Amino acid sequence: MRVSVIGGSSIDDETYRQAREVGRLLGARGHTVVCGGLGGTMEAVCKGARDEGAETIGIVPTERRDDANEWVTTPIATGVGNARNVMVVLNGDAVIAIDGAAGTLSELGHALDFHRPVAGLDTHDIALDGFEAVETPEDAVEYVEREA
Repeated sequence: MRVSVIGGSSIDDETYRQAREVGRLLGARGHTVVCGGLGGTMEAVCKGARDEGAETIGIVPTERRDDANEWVTTPIATGVGNARNVMVVLNGDAVIAIDGAAGTLSELGHALDFHRPVAGLDTHDIALDGFEAVETPEDAVEYVEREA
């Protein structure tokens, strides 16, 4: 399964650790990670997935595939800025949100609009069907596996 992981581009060490663990768990369970391809949550989740040998797809907002972080195995350049947020969630069967600000909030809206199940780990609190607040990286992965 492909799982889109969305979240903050500037995160603290604890959030980085959580995102990396989400990536590691997804990779260990044979899933492909889809993300925005840059730093912060995106880098951490890709690094964790690559630690397990998993594929990572980074859909970057710029025109340059080389802008993707070093743990992205398949970079996709879009040149459309934050409009690429739609592409990030559409290319996953489910979504895990970690931390984040306005860009993550827009991705959450798109994910729910496209009926993707969303696990939220220390992110926006949304009271809509399809969104589940979770406590741990394990809970996030188990939720998306169960609901996708």
